[in-house]
Amino acid sequence: MGFFNLFGGSTSTVSVEEYLENGAVVIDVRTEQEFAEGHVQGSKNIPLQTIGFHIDEIKKIGKPIITCCRSGARSGSAANILKQNNVDAINGGPWGNVVNCIK
Repeated sequence: MGFFNLFGGSTSTVSVEEYLENGAVVIDVRTEQEFAEGHVQGSKNIPLQTIGFHIDEIKKIGKPIITCCRSGARSGSAANILKQNNVDAINGGPWGNVVNCIK
């Protein structure tokens, strides 16, 4: 079990790549200020502390979700919250990891 698995799912490159190939939407759960300093192009910023208020909005997207943050801890928590609410979500770990998977 890898470090990021402790925080809610795999961060393997294969999984992130597979999700991206299947049209996944990236949700960055860092603060607005952190997001403004750099993020995955096209990602949505929904800070972790507000993710529970956005479940219906996220479900309406109708696509798999990749969560990311700075280290993988917050995104793991977010992925777990989404999974508990029947959203197909994985923890992408650090946002740079997700950027590296985009072709």
